[in-house]
Amino acid sequence: MSTPLDLDEKEHAMLVDLRHDLHAHPELGFEEERTSEIVAGKLAEAGITVHRGLGKTGVVGTLTVGNGTGRIALRADMDALAMPETGNPPYKSTVPGKMHACGHDGHTTMLLGAARHLAATRNFSGTVHFIFQPAEEGRGGARAMIEDGFFERFPVDRVYGLHNMPGLDPDEMAVVSGPQLASSDSWDVTFTGVGTHGAKPHLGRDPITAAGQFLSSIHSIVARVVDPLQPAVVSACALEAGDFKALNVIPNDVRIAGTARAYTPEVRDQLEAKIGTLAHGIAQAFGVSARYNFIRRIPPVVNDAEATSRALAAAQTALGERRVRTEFPPSTAGDDFSFFSQEVPGCFVWLGNGPARDGALHHNTGYDFNDAAITPGVAFWSKLVEMELSA
Repeated sequence: MSTPLDLDEKEHAMLVDLRHDLHAHPELGFEEERTSEIVAGKLAEAGITVHRGLGKTGVVGTLTVGNGTGRIALRADMDALAMPETGNPPYKSTVPGKMHACGHDGHTTMLLGAARHLAATRNFSGTVHFIFQPAEEGRGGARAMIEDGFFERFPVDRVYGLHNMPGLDPDEMAVVSGPQLASSDSWDVTFTGVGTHGAKPHLGRDPITAAGQFLSSIHSIVARVVDPLQPAVVSACALEAGDFKALNVIPNDVRIAGTARAYTPEVRDQLEAKIGTLAHGIAQAFGVSARYNFIRRIPPVVNDAEATSRALAAAQTALGERRVRTEFPPSTAGDDFSFFSQEVPGCFVWLGNGPARDGALHHNTGYDFNDAAITPGVAFWSKLVEMELSA
């Protein structure tokens, strides 16, 4: 059985301190000025060519060794979330209302560690681009980097991403072909009727009753429209109507909005169409009007078979076959890594974060990245480059 990379003690201590520093100073999407400055500095310190400004605060480090023609990209996200931290680690967030609740501080640290290790050992032949992406958490960082010319400036054959996963051990990985993360789209429906006195509903057109029927009906989409063998989610997550200081008034408008998730283009199309059909049909039945918008935000992450095979071999070599799962359920969360992997073959892998402390999972105010995962993460990234770009 292989063991994780034996990092230099000083380098490992630096990476742990760096992770704690990033955690204590979280920055939201497209605001990662401090984080980007640190990333660029650590890359340049190792002799890696640094490119800044893609997607506003994005950083790309480029390392070419030997005369190999292979080109790959490794991606880590840098942004935090707009939420308070309720845990009390010594490196707790110093910024009110912002915290690293999804482990992106760890992702940045691991990729930096791998870049620096590869720059020191140079045990490969080819080119690797280290992508430090801003704004993964719903603000469109991957798309912004691509629109700024990432693939034109840094052409690659394959792209890889990694995310921490509570429940797996810190030296355990899951590498699986096919769907990994769902599309993440938003929908918005406004029912407009005729407001009236709450005691005289017959004199108006009640949008609240129509909205109630709609809220019940959307759950029939996954249950009765989508193929039972195709996972999908439709959830209403926001509702605006009326005034609690005017409980005798039926309002003119009710606004409902939510999310839709799918793993295939066909199901994504079904969800968009059926939500609209229900909204307009129910509006007609209740004598009100409906205004419907469906916003496609993030495509699904679907791992390419060949790229997955390469990532699996690297994970098994770095951590040992028994520490790598080849079966793992996909997540209905989304990740804009999909914008990279829909351009070139890609693979998105999971690295353990240990047991969920006090039940805190991703996007929980008590979440924290596990420092024990740093060395396994560096080991995987390093081995992937060495095997993909073998000298």
